Amino acid sequence: MPTYHEIMTTDLSTLTTAAEHWDDVAKKFHTQETTYRRDVHGISLGPTSAGLSANAAKARFDATLKEFQKAQTEAKAIASLFRDMHTQFVDLRKKLESARDDAVADGMKVSDQGVVSYDTEKMSQGERAAYVHDPDYQESIRNAVSSWQQRVDQCVKDVDDADQGVDLAFTTVVIDSDVSDGTIGGFNGKAQGDLKKYEAEAAAEARKAHTKPDGWDSEGKVKVTGLGAGYSVTSDPKYGKEGSAKAYADLFHATAQGTLTKGDWKLAGIADGYGGARATANYGFNNKGVVGKAEASAGLRGLVEGRAEYGPYGGVYVRADGFAGAEVGPNAKVTKDEVTVGAKGFAGAKGGVAGGGEVAGIGFGASAEGWAGPGAEAWWGYKKDEDGKYHLGGKFGASPVLGGAVGLEITVDPHKLSETAGDAADALGDAAGAVGDGLSSVKDSVTSWL
Repeated sequence: MPTYHEIMTTDLSTLTTAAEHWDDVAKKFHTQETTYRRDVHGISLGPTSAGLSANAAKARFDATLKEFQKAQTEAKAIASLFRDMHTQFVDLRKKLESARDDAVADGMKVSDQGVVSYDTEKMSQGERAAYVHDPDYQESIRNAVSSWQQRVDQCVKDVDDADQGVDLAFTTVVIDSDVSDGTIGGFNGKAQGDLKKYEAEAAAEARKAHTKPDGWDSEGKVKVTGLGAGYSVTSDPKYGKEGSAKAYADLFHATAQGTLTKGDWKLAGIADGYGGARATANYGFNNKGVVGKAEASAGLRGLVEGRAEYGPYGGVYVRADGFAGAEVGPNAKVTKDEVTVGAKGFAGAKGGVAGGGEVAGIGFGASAEGWAGPGAEAWWGYKKDEDGKYHLGGKFGASPVLGGAVGLEITVDPHKLSETAGDAADALGDAAGAVGDGLSSVKDSVTSWL
């Protein structure tokens, strides 16, 4: 992977120089082709060239002549790739330079290795005092540094992505694509001088590799993390009172998820396991609403879920989960997108199942849990998630020693609802059109009788 320093210091003009050299290579191959055609291949075309040995020689002479021609095609393609590479890397380096300059203009400094830090030498006396004593100011500085570092890192990653595409193109351009031309491992007569074409072909091959013979397209990913611990405390007094505190000690966290799609059909599954302890507290009283929540838990959790959907028209899901440990927490939230209230406390082990279905963007689901250990839980509310889907439901449970809980959820997806309604309207319009066409046809037939 190219580093920040390498990207900023590499002499990219060598790429255009290399392109010019490959243009010269193509010209030299053309000269060799002309000489070979005249002094060698031309012999096989003379009137004295006849018989089995002459025919065999002619076939070999033809293959060699074609190799000279294909060598020119390959050399010209390589020259073009070098020019594409130069154009692409110059543009990407300009974007990286722009990100660096913008960061410096915002009070940062960027090292030769691409590390962003706050430039304290430019601070005023008031800023320096705030930097030393004001936690909120310190947090804003850390967030700014992190944001600029992410932008610089993304620019470096973009160069790395381009570099991988270049490597793919230069690896592919020299592969003999015609195994029936009389040579094995010869020059590539179908070489292309366009980086984007090679990247597009590689992407198409990758899609084919993920597509099963029956037409199902698959995607999946697995993420595993090990031991970890930390804490954070934040507050934002600018628009009212708001703050949060979080502490965690993780033993492990593993998640595997995948999808299968074919047309409107989509099958999805996820498995998640976690072990550790977490504690969070949030409060807020500002223009967004009122929020108060605290929760602490320690133990092991596991979840498995599967879904089947058919476009926006409907789907079903089933889920199983389990927990062994202890948890406690009250919560209340009143904002324009959520109104929820509840509390829970439990110690022991529990397992549950849930399932439900959705039709035209409206879904109904239910859950049931069995508890072994003392505890109680109750919550009710509605909220709008990040995808714009509304959730309304509740959960109630109690267990002196053995007990359980039941829950209900109703979901409304406005996007799917409107999409389904639009399809229904189109279908109704098509049906009305068909009826109209039929009546017109009857009218024409009756008219013809008269």
